[in-house]
Amino acid sequence: MKYKKLGKSGIKVSEIGFGAWTIALNWWGKEIDEDEAKRMLKKAYDCGINFFETGDMYGKGKSERLIGEAFKDMRNEVIISTKYGYDFEQVKQIGHTELPQQFDDVFTRKALNSSLERLKTDYVDMYGLHNPKMHHIKDDSIFNTLDKLTEEEKIRSYQIALGPAIGWTKEGLESMKREHVTAVQTVFNILEQTPGNELLDAGIQNDVGILVRVPDASGILTGKVNADTKIDEKDHRSVRKGEWIKASLKKVEEIRPIADRNGLTITELAIKFILSKQGISSVFPTVISEEEIQTFSDMSNGNYLNSSDMKEIDQLYTKWWSENPYELKATQVA
Repeated sequence: MKYKKLGKSGIKVSEIGFGAWTIALNWWGKEIDEDEAKRMLKKAYDCGINFFETGDMYGKGKSERLIGEAFKDMRNEVIISTKYGYDFEQVKQIGHTELPQQFDDVFTRKALNSSLERLKTDYVDMYGLHNPKMHHIKDDSIFNTLDKLTEEEKIRSYQIALGPAIGWTKEGLESMKREHVTAVQTVFNILEQTPGNELLDAGIQNDVGILVRVPDASGILTGKVNADTKIDEKDHRSVRKGEWIKASLKKVEEIRPIADRNGLTITELAIKFILSKQGISSVFPTVISEEEIQTFSDMSNGNYLNSSDMKEIDQLYTKWWSENPYELKATQVA
């Protein structure tokens, strides 16, 4: 396992991280029981993964609790990141629609204390705003609170997690103007490089690490989703429509020669493409088994794509974007 700097924090994180949403939500075609979830977390650690990224709303605190139980005697050996901002306590079901958001001082401190209790720790290495909108990012009081929490040693650094879905370009760029923002998290993969490429350039300039989720393009790049796949409406991938799936599968065939000449599977090419990008701190594959954790961990071996392959992928993406750009989400102007 290779390790990279987490933005300006100086914290070293595994370039393959563990996105712990899958162990608390049955949104990816499998419900993982708690014993298996803990085995997965320990397996990740055994594979060299030290970076565990979660959020308080995942399973209404379940993901955090499982991480706390799995690593309660190993706190100094792992890097833990969690996020907040959704008022989920009074909501029966956390689904695919956004909940009310709060980031004021009182809510932030309450949310953090609850997370620390579930995680069985007195600090987190990274705290994050979960899908903030532009008015949140421009609100000095929110960042004053985060800076105070840093001074109080309850958090070591903080991030902006952009979402939901893909986009939020201006929000990401604006957040990097904040002196102490350490990382920005976004959807980024070989098929969906916008706005990731622009955020990467800005991140390098501002010493802000980029954290990547959905590197598999919702299963397209792992072979889990094809033209015949039936996706349950409760599954997080159900937002992907048939036309998008068919178009994406055609793109996969265009990059296949690059994978073949490097002796890589499409999945390996997809991950190594991301890891070959300057400015990436860590990537969170969507994993639902110990076997998948091993597979993705093995991809962190120091062998990256050469500049010629990266240029060819860049040219293909430029063509795809010019032919059929996709919708980018953004804060709605009142």
